[in-house]
Amino acid sequence: MPTRPLLTRYEDDLKLFPDRWNKIGIAIAIPILLAYPFVASSQWLTVGNLAWVTVVGSIGMMMLTGFSGQISLGHAAFLALGAYTTAILGEQLGLPFWMGIPVSGFVAAAVGLAIGPFALRLEGLYLAIVTLGLLFLVNHTLHSLPELTHGSIGISVPMHTWFPADGSPDPMGTFAKPLVLGGLTVSFEQKLYFFFLAIAIVATYLGVNVQRSNTGRSMMAVRDHDVAAAVMGVHPARAKVISFGMSAFFAGVAGAMFACQQQYVTIEPPFDLNMSVQYIAIIVLGGVGTIFGAVWGALVFVALSPLAEKLFDTLKPHVPLLGGLSSAQQATLLFSLIVVGFLIFEPLGLFGMWLRIKRYFMAWPFKY
Repeated sequence: MPTRPLLTRYEDDLKLFPDRWNKIGIAIAIPILLAYPFVASSQWLTVGNLAWVTVVGSIGMMMLTGFSGQISLGHAAFLALGAYTTAILGEQLGLPFWMGIPVSGFVAAAVGLAIGPFALRLEGLYLAIVTLGLLFLVNHTLHSLPELTHGSIGISVPMHTWFPADGSPDPMGTFAKPLVLGGLTVSFEQKLYFFFLAIAIVATYLGVNVQRSNTGRSMMAVRDHDVAAAVMGVHPARAKVISFGMSAFFAGVAGAMFACQQQYVTIEPPFDLNMSVQYIAIIVLGGVGTIFGAVWGALVFVALSPLAEKLFDTLKPHVPLLGGLSSAQQATLLFSLIVVGFLIFEPLGLFGMWLRIKRYFMAWPFKY
């Protein structure tokens, strides 16, 4: 059964909000998103900020794996490049953080475009091994430049609102200071929330438009059958390289956002194989091949992390061996079971569940 009315015009197919379900969702989401940082606790405000970071990174992963079918285990390498670029630009040059974020994206995109041609003849597990090698190569390079990255001890991330003057008394930047608007005090985490929310909305908008553009359709054609796509006039090599570059750009932006949120980053962890696998799990959880899946998979994944800790604390006295697992291992175990469950019972992930809900209400009160 279709999930939207029959379309007879291209203009209707290209609408950003094609039906009332999208408009209802936007109307409900806007007040919730704006009120969230003022009603949430500090823990859940941090979770919200990390959720927007993960949304941007997941959109990048979706463009590579979901759109063009290229499996990558090196996604964390591009996030590391974005994080360290922002930190180095802020520390060495005093560049404002909001300028460092797009620069970080372009640095990661340059590396992605450089690695793209080497992966043109590789698919599946072979490509995954190559991208895994990229992850170790980037980590080794960052370790080998201690004058810039400070090596394994990590680097602080200044949050300059504007170019600092010589001899500035605040080397970490002024954005971290609370903002007073009348009688309302906006904390650093709250300011960061609105800034990250704006970036996530722009990234989602760009992702949706890429998906329905000629470039996005070319990526999906190559994903489904590269030989047939080439016969139809699609250039598979160009589509794959572009997908690598675009995916790396979004990952670099996400890494820069993560650095701003943490204010101090190290190379490994968190930028390791576990992070790359998590992003693959996120798009599987949300629904491979859709921006809806990237956004909702990221939100659900991050929101379930603190809930998983509470769940395991409850189960530890009753289930053997759980007490010997770290919090990261417990979260990995839980999400592994969730992803396996989705692959067995709902391969389309959360997107498939949303389609079932839409079909039900479109046919209501009938069941067919």
